Amino acid sequence: MSSRFILDGAMIPRSEKRTIDERDEPRYAASSSTAVMEFRGRKHVIRLINVSKSGAMVIFPHTPNIGERLTLQLLDRGMVTAQVRWVKDGRIGLSFLTPME
Repeated sequence: MSSRFILDGAMIPRSEKRTIDERDEPRYAASSSTAVMEFRGRKHVIRLINVSKSGAMVIFPHTPNIGERLTLQLLDRGMVTAQVRWVKDGRIGLSFLTPME
């Protein structure tokens, strides 16, 4: 179930970039520059920025809700279900429901 609130990064202004990376695992440049994502019943070709075992960052022109579930077809990893964690400036942070090996 997705949230009925839309958080798009504009709500919390940030004057400085983060100086500490608090992520638990490394992010890797995507082995393919594109993937196919199903969003509200339609399939879209999206740009991949990076991928880790537990998620990905993508460029997508639409604004999903935080918590919304999406299906992502990755060239080298197959079909994965992901949940939207954040949205900002046309980029979306996705968390995979099942971490990949």
